[in-house]
Amino acid sequence: QMQLVESGGGLVQAGGSLRLSCAASGRTFGIYSMGWFRQAPGKERDFVAAIRWNGGSTYYADSVKGRFTISRDNSKNTVYLQMNSLKPEDTAVYYCARFKHGGTGSSVANEYDYWGQGTQVTVSS
Repeated sequence: QMQLVESGGGLVQAGGSLRLSCAASGRTFGIYSMGWFRQAPGKERDFVAAIRWNGGSTYYADSVKGRFTISRDNSKNTVYLQMNSLKPEDTAVYYCARFKHGGTGSSVANEYDYWGQGTQVTVSS
């Protein structure tokens, strides 16, 4: 079992920045790769970024590459998503999730088994 709690969302103007955090319970956080997804109203849940269990590799959706950075601190059981140069189309609920397989992670939501409750990010134009 793992509980995930996201924080750091909010309202920001276009071009601004936010840093999301996802705190995990339990002692096994450091052996799992983690991912961030987002879901806008009326849309599918989309992959944003993933990071290997040891932080050694990362993987991004094309829509956020160069603007977002995923990182983790295994000593704090936390994964982060630094979001810069935000655009109105980044508005969504952002979720972190645990990747249930080996490797860095994937863009497929059903390959993740534990999810947080989400945090709202709203980017105004």
